[in-house]
Amino acid sequence: MNEFALPLKNPVLIFSVLLFIILATPILLNRLKIPHLIGMIIAGAIIGPHGLNLMLRDSSIVLFGTVGLLYIIFLAGLEIDIADFKKNSKRSIIFGLYTFSIPMVLGILAGFYYLGFSVVTSVLLASMFASHTLIAYPMISSIGVAKNRAVTMTIGGTMITDTLALLVLAAIVAIKTGNITEGFWLKMGLSFTAIALAIVLVFPVIGRWFFKRYSNHISQYNFVLAMVFLAGFLVELAGVEAIIGAFLAGLALNRLIPRTSALMNRIEFVGNALFIPFFLIGVGMLIDYRVFFKDFDTINAALTMTLVATMSKYIAAWLAQKTFGFSADERRLIFGLSNAQAAATLAAVMVGYNVILGQTPAGEPIRLLSESILDGTILMILVTCTIASFVAQKGAENIALNESLEDKSNRTTSEERILIPIGYQKTAEELVSLSVTVKSKSNTEGLYALTVIDQTSSDELGEREANKILDLAKKAAAATDTILKRLLRYDLNIVNAIAGIVRQHKITDLILGLHQQNTNISESFLGNIAEGVLARCNTTTLIYRPVQPLSTVKRDIIIVPENAEREIGFPFWMTKIWNIGRNTGSKLVFYAPAKTTEYLREIHHRFPIEAEFIVFSEWDDFLILSRDFKADDNLIVILSRKGHLSYNVNMGKIPVYLNKYFTKNNFILVFPMQIGVGLNGDFDMNNPSFLEPLMENFERLDDLGKTVIKLFKKIDRRK
Repeated sequence: MNEFALPLKNPVLIFSVLLFIILATPILLNRLKIPHLIGMIIAGAIIGPHGLNLMLRDSSIVLFGTVGLLYIIFLAGLEIDIADFKKNSKRSIIFGLYTFSIPMVLGILAGFYYLGFSVVTSVLLASMFASHTLIAYPMISSIGVAKNRAVTMTIGGTMITDTLALLVLAAIVAIKTGNITEGFWLKMGLSFTAIALAIVLVFPVIGRWFFKRYSNHISQYNFVLAMVFLAGFLVELAGVEAIIGAFLAGLALNRLIPRTSALMNRIEFVGNALFIPFFLIGVGMLIDYRVFFKDFDTINAALTMTLVATMSKYIAAWLAQKTFGFSADERRLIFGLSNAQAAATLAAVMVGYNVILGQTPAGEPIRLLSESILDGTILMILVTCTIASFVAQKGAENIALNESLEDKSNRTTSEERILIPIGYQKTAEELVSLSVTVKSKSNTEGLYALTVIDQTSSDELGEREANKILDLAKKAAAATDTILKRLLRYDLNIVNAIAGIVRQHKITDLILGLHQQNTNISESFLGNIAEGVLARCNTTTLIYRPVQPLSTVKRDIIIVPENAEREIGFPFWMTKIWNIGRNTGSKLVFYAPAKTTEYLREIHHRFPIEAEFIVFSEWDDFLILSRDFKADDNLIVILSRKGHLSYNVNMGKIPVYLNKYFTKNNFILVFPMQIGVGLNGDFDMNNPSFLEPLMENFERLDDLGKTVIKLFKKIDRRK
């Protein structure tokens, strides 16, 4: 019977209880439309030492909770759009100052004039209000608005205000303990700067080296987790909380873990399923309901702290909304993300509580922060987390609903469908990875993998091998939560099989691969299969040779021919290239004629990613580009079928250049849709109505697509 004595001691039973709480809480609260984050905290309070005393908040709960806290901050840095982050850097700085200075001012005034604390204690109390924890971020991410500009700005501002608040904490403790010296700030500033630079600059180098050499998914996940905690430990050496290191690790590994990758899916899955719920339950275990009935000082402190923290964070969110012209729902996102007090606040109050200033005549310790402030902080954490979760959920759901309505209003019956003919197991995973990277966000079921078997062959080994290839492709897609449909065809001619599938399934995009054991392109340019497909299928066709994982590419060098923007396929391939930049975080470097560059810059202005534009029109000097090529660059060449508007005779030399100068680099050859090529076998260049289904197909994709199509129509009118 000792196994069931309270608090529970059996680790199997404890873990089982926690898992049932994590399982049941979302199911029960979803019906009541209550954020499950609140449910986790309340569940922790019920089962904790101050509730039913089912279990103690022991070292295992603290360990998993610490992992969960760092996980939340790491995910925020990992999922952030770097280009958008840079674009919003000024906004983040301004909001960071808003959300730090306003709570500091109001907190000092409340502590000194109302609660009767000393100036030093009031400053420490105010620093607790200034910091906040991104408790609501996992919920916002799951709703699908993590890329919203308000979210990006708030995440950047969080790092600023938390860093400043923690520096204030360190200074106050140093003053009270007599450890502050003349070189205190200089030492802390230099050590933190050196460690931060090491994380941001060195971690990507180590990560790229690791991902190139080790493709095992378990090893990759463990490597990422190890780097997060190493970063947290390193910043702690500089006297700063580990959460800052976790965020820096997220920024450092951002480009190495694409949003559409299987690794990202695993990171989010494990965090949301296990570590983050443990952190929330651990926070709940700190709550003692008896504090409400303890004494007036505790209740007064709790109400004052909660009111000042909530009001100051709302004022900061309101000022940010008015300053940057955000909507009311975006203000709700800002307030919801920045109002929750948990991690840094808890760290500050525990440090202040443990600083002993002396003793009373009765021998009781005089603490920098009293027990009433400690108890009041726990209640403040519960209330602010509750308010933040409800407000953030409302704002996120409203924004997601508006985006969904806009998407539906632009949607037509035509859909993006991507076909991946695969002949070798070694290229299956990389071809699927490229397909998932370039597909539009609205494409949920439009990936097809095709393997063709010689119809005259009766060899069962061939069929088994084909099924292995298709199973591998489907598994690779499933790892990213992408649906992929298997297609197995028997045919005497591979080109006939591909062309038939294109017609049957109304394929819009083709992704062909070059086997790594035969990386050279034939002198007849691409070989009979690829050239046959290009002649018979008017799809956006990408021919891909992977040498290293797409996630480890630093730059994509895109060579664009003259008049490319005047081809009917311009909007289609443009979106694919843009998606590579958006989803992998690699820098896009466009070499294009002056006129084409103007349109590219206009797109970039509307949809910022890290990109560079270089005027280039002399394809005779194509070889010069090899001098600027680096080891981790990916070459993308926009080509044309012979005799079409953007065709250049020098395109015939591309195979020689690729075979001789780019053997160690990835490359993608892109053949756009063009007038005069059989559109799924039924194209009539004399019938102008062919434009309509193409335009409808493109307009439904996303805002980027609509922008590019408008530019295309402008160009079309000028011709």
